[in-house]
Amino acid sequence: MSQALVANNLPIPSALGSLDAYISAVNRLPMLTLEEEQDLATRLQRDEDLDAARKLVMSHLRFVVHVARGYNGYGLQIGDLIQEGNIGLMKAVKRFDPTLGVRLVSFAVHWIRAEMHEFILRNWRIVKVATTKAQRKLFFNLRRSKKRLGWMNNEEVQAVARDLNVPVADVLEMEARLNGRDIGFDAPVDANDDAPPAPVAFLEDDHADPSMVYEQEDAESNMFERLRDGMATLDARARDIIRRRWLDDENKVTLQELADEYGVSAERIRQIEAAAMKKMKAVLVA
Repeated sequence: MSQALVANNLPIPSALGSLDAYISAVNRLPMLTLEEEQDLATRLQRDEDLDAARKLVMSHLRFVVHVARGYNGYGLQIGDLIQEGNIGLMKAVKRFDPTLGVRLVSFAVHWIRAEMHEFILRNWRIVKVATTKAQRKLFFNLRRSKKRLGWMNNEEVQAVARDLNVPVADVLEMEARLNGRDIGFDAPVDANDDAPPAPVAFLEDDHADPSMVYEQEDAESNMFERLRDGMATLDARARDIIRRRWLDDENKVTLQELADEYGVSAERIRQIEAAAMKKMKAVLVA
């Protein structure tokens, strides 16, 4: 951006990193009249005149600063917001159509805010607080709608939901996201700190522990062996009843279906099943 300022023969302070110096410099840039803006936009659209594009961008840099100041309450550096807004301004200049009969500033404000909004959402939390279009809209409107710091009471929640035409549950969820804070997964624990423990303290993953994996596989293998031994103690009819009643997940049958097949009563099938289960249990718990 400093090269563009030099191109306009503006005196640039030696502290190029100074935000105050940048704002002072862009505020001294001349504003364009309607005729000048239309002429430059036409040259850009018709001839792809980059010098015309540069002049359109330069004359609106002060407006980007003005918009960025409206987002002071998000805890981000205003210099970063200005930089993102300048990107939006350049995109707007590229797409501006002078034949529509509107000023560039009216067209560009949407592009400038869009870039700033995206930057805020990317940097507000480690985990993005708003991903859908509706959530993004609620995120920015909710901050403007809150009348004070802290959690809203039920009456305030109802009023915001009514004003924004969204469900109360959405307002409560977004407020919780706004009031939350990032916690490092393995943040160090201070014995004198009342903050909750880091997730690493209670989200331990045992699945990656070789000893735990081996122990689980061994237990499952042992259980299958005991099940096979238990089934081997049964006669063919009892084994068939147990398999089709308990081990076949896709085609389980009823007592009556088995009774019809074996030519006995449903009660007799139930008795055979109970006796078989008792015999297998003795093997499984041995």
